[in-house]
Amino acid sequence: MNNYFKVLRPGINSTFQDLGRFGLQHLGIVASGCMDQLAFCTSNKLVGNKISEGALEFAYQGPLIEHVGETALVAISGKVNFNIIKKNNEIIKGKPNESFLISNEEKIDILSTIDSVYGYFSIFGGFKIEEVKGSVSTLVKAKIGPNNGDKLKVGDKIFFNRSHQGDKTNKIQLDFDKDNIIRVMKGLQIHYFSKKSQEDFFSKEYKVTKLTDRMGMRLEGQKLENIVDKNIKSEGITKGSIQVPGDGQPIILLSDHPTIGGYPKIANVITADYDKLVQKIPGTTIKFKLVDLLVAEKAFQDYVRKF
Repeated sequence: MNNYFKVLRPGINSTFQDLGRFGLQHLGIVASGCMDQLAFCTSNKLVGNKISEGALEFAYQGPLIEHVGETALVAISGKVNFNIIKKNNEIIKGKPNESFLISNEEKIDILSTIDSVYGYFSIFGGFKIEEVKGSVSTLVKAKIGPNNGDKLKVGDKIFFNRSHQGDKTNKIQLDFDKDNIIRVMKGLQIHYFSKKSQEDFFSKEYKVTKLTDRMGMRLEGQKLENIVDKNIKSEGITKGSIQVPGDGQPIILLSDHPTIGGYPKIANVITADYDKLVQKIPGTTIKFKLVDLLVAEKAFQDYVRKF
């Protein structure tokens, strides 16, 4: 029997992701991958998958999907408001960060994320999706990945590998870091900015704007004065780099960032705070805290213990 979900509403920016497609940046292909690694891995742990198994990532609003086939064990992670619609149209409020069974002709309606951006949908045994260069991450701008490198669309069928026997479910406490302090290390071109601008960057608040997606997060706040050159020779860049273009307003590069860039970088978000950063909704104010390598390494060790 074919087991699949029929997409009745695709949601906003619903794509398949895993931990990333590495080793290709020199060819102009970014690693991409899930935005919030802890929430992503939690969704897989809830259904008994390896944490790197491909899952469906959604932003702000997820899909409405109808299950066709044998009973499946699924989970939705993150701060998410969703309903399970039974075959008789009874509506049951879903519980995020808990696995649950879904049966033939039942629907899952992922209504919204709550004071956050990204959530994840995983299924026991994984989705039946094709790897591209060792990964199922979707890079929409380059049309790379499963589903023809595209977001979900109405009428798509999401096939999965196997049904689930038994009724054992799981629950994981997923704690969201509520503070708005983002720890960063110095960027390669921090000396391009005046001493006052450096002080401003590490002391004043910046607002997350609506011009934010998987590629980058534009901020609004104290204009940063470049005293050397507003452009540099293009060089390789990483996730979490904070570039400052000519208008003096920082841009944080996120998972689908370009592989090279020619704007000076004032700082770089540490790995341990990246998940927290990407879940900040537009309008949120954040502050940057400068830390050194020892602090960043210790924070990373604490971060990986959560997986």
